[in-house]
Amino acid sequence: MKIRISIAISVSIACLFAATAVAQTPDSVVTLPAPGAPPPPNPEQEELARVMNEAGNSPVDIIRGLEGYLKKYPDTKQRAIIERTLTKASMDVNDRDRIILYGEKILAAVPDDVQLLDRVMKELIDKADAESAKRALEYGKRYETAIGVVRKQPPQGHLTPGQWSMQLDRAEARIFAMEAQAFGNAGNPAEAVRTALKSWNMYPTGEGARVAAAWLIKLGRTKEAIEYYANAFTLEDPASLEADRARDRTRMGELYTRLNGTEKGLGDIILEAYDRTSAVMHERLESVRQKDPNAQAADIFDFILPPAGGADQGAEPLVMATLKGKTVILDFWATWCVPCRAQHPIFEKVRAHYAKDPDVVFVAVDTDDDSSLVEPFLIQQGWENPTWLEGGTERKLAISSIPTTIVLDPAGRISSRMAGLIPDRFEEMLTQRIEEARQSK
Repeated sequence: MKIRISIAISVSIACLFAATAVAQTPDSVVTLPAPGAPPPPNPEQEELARVMNEAGNSPVDIIRGLEGYLKKYPDTKQRAIIERTLTKASMDVNDRDRIILYGEKILAAVPDDVQLLDRVMKELIDKADAESAKRALEYGKRYETAIGVVRKQPPQGHLTPGQWSMQLDRAEARIFAMEAQAFGNAGNPAEAVRTALKSWNMYPTGEGARVAAAWLIKLGRTKEAIEYYANAFTLEDPASLEADRARDRTRMGELYTRLNGTEKGLGDIILEAYDRTSAVMHERLESVRQKDPNAQAADIFDFILPPAGGADQGAEPLVMATLKGKTVILDFWATWCVPCRAQHPIFEKVRAHYAKDPDVVFVAVDTDDDSSLVEPFLIQQGWENPTWLEGGTERKLAISSIPTTIVLDPAGRISSRMAGLIPDRFEEMLTQRIEEARQSK
């Protein structure tokens, strides 16, 4: 089972009207229409069409219309997809009660939708009452299980393994931070602090630090709370806004002054926090870098591409840095791509033309999600030149369609981007683009 990592709850009118009703007589005998006759009228579907047409793109009108429709047709077969549409509309207008109402209905049927789990948890926690907090904790356990299943799946979105791992660590840290707030709201500040520190240790975030600080205050551990506000204030966390840091600074000052009568000495605590959070993040990034050299790649020449096959298919990793100063042609393809197969012999013909020029390098880059498919495909097709796995370059270069050919000039700039295949002109066009790149200064 593949866990969903995003919620697709927007729906077209066509999806809402996909079902076809069958007219029945009072005796429940199906009456077939005469050949060529129009289908029998369906008042329920017609009213749904009217509701959606009148609502247009207005979330408020969509909510009003669909809720009225459900009251009139409570047993409609379209209920599930209508409730998804209501959830989306409720999110658009930040209607907390409806997000919870319809979101919980969806989660009853689709328990592993992690984005919806996240949003429903957040809304329940923000209600700040014990009953809602207990429900949020139930979803938190389900959320943890879902993330555990996702961890066993290959990286998605063409993230490198290191990037994928960091993303999941951060997602799990967020779960723990929300659970910590829920524990506190449910009247258990000690468990709130323990879970908030678990969040911080999983992946340091401003959110985790702030939750820890808030419940440390409730336990009378003000000095530790100041340290965690300082952590939140100094941590390099793109999710923390300047307004968040401003509040951290204000809260630190208030707590420190309450303890010491003045802010003198607070600067030292902030500097210590900066050194501490910088060291923690550096250690984490270095650990990831050792396991995955592409995780922090900022430039195409920072990448090291894994080989796609055996000894005759590029058994050694390709260190892109060794290609600096050359004209590099990157051929992004996939085993499922029919045009890629048609392009391959043309690409190889151009490669052969430059075979004796060491300053022109051709790199075949496979983009399959399942890399185990690549080597058997290469053997079956008899493709002899080395091929490498994309290793994160597809995301870096924003490859949106396959095949795509990228030509880098000797300065490492993208000189040409050729998306798709024009069979009768590809050889001429690619050769021309290569010559243009070679002449770039």
